[in-house]
Amino acid sequence: MINKTFAFRSIVILLIVFSGVISRLSAQEGTKTPDGTNLKRSSYFGVQSTIPSYKRVNPDFKDLELPCSADGDEIIRHTGYTLSYNREHKQARWVAYKLTAEETRPAVKRNNRFIPDPEVLTGSASNNDYKNSGYDKGHLAPSADMCYSTVTMQESFFLSNMSPQKPGFNRGIWKELEAQVRQWAIDDSALFIVTGGVLTSGLTSIGINKVSVPQLFYKVILDFHGDVPKGIGFVIPNDKSDKRIQSYTVTIDSVEVLTGFNFFCRLPDDMENKIESVADTTLWRWQPVSGRHGKQDED
Repeated sequence: MINKTFAFRSIVILLIVFSGVISRLSAQEGTKTPDGTNLKRSSYFGVQSTIPSYKRVNPDFKDLELPCSADGDEIIRHTGYTLSYNREHKQARWVAYKLTAEETRPAVKRNNRFIPDPEVLTGSASNNDYKNSGYDKGHLAPSADMCYSTVTMQESFFLSNMSPQKPGFNRGIWKELEAQVRQWAIDDSALFIVTGGVLTSGLTSIGINKVSVPQLFYKVILDFHGDVPKGIGFVIPNDKSDKRIQSYTVTIDSVEVLTGFNFFCRLPDDMENKIESVADTTLWRWQPVSGRHGKQDED
């Protein structure tokens, strides 16, 4: 939850106005916003497992992945994910879904058929918006997370699930992060994931429909199935990077401040506060990923 008592914490995250060019990032300092503000990483202070008591309230973890803030966007539920579609930016402000270990096992092949989302009432982006733009149609919910059925694979190629991403980003560090998240889902049986571009006024746009090009992308992850519930956030510039993905870890709280969304708001408040205020990389198993900048299809 967006914690109003940030002043009492050792880490203060400033809400910034996006203008100018993204600053160089420091692996020691964490991710910087365009004005140089750090989204810092805090140390783990311990989260006691209260999963049994929460299961009595919400035994199926229903809608646990859905943020509580939408503010006029179209909320669209597909089979594999839910999204909050923003008419102004012609893309989703967030895409949320639960990913299980079983769902990571490919049952269908990638189809590469990008099509408008039939559920978007206000009109979505088109393929022509991306043509010759220099940007990939970058998945928010990756197709490899939706490979468990023909329907979910088709839904993953809806243009409402796309955002303009630089090729070096989409095919590099973003791809690596997606692969890492899938491995975590396999390791701990399931994850709750929310992802999107940071959409603000004044962004560059592409195409006749003026699809906004985010300067930053975020991903927040809740692991509620391991020994102890834990969460982690990432904020990464829309550009090629040779840094390790650990360099871009931040607290979920800081991503809430950056985006204005309240993530995992259906958790009990005390549990939510603890999980979202820490981003300890030592709690997560990191896998090496090779060939980060190899050629591949848009994803």
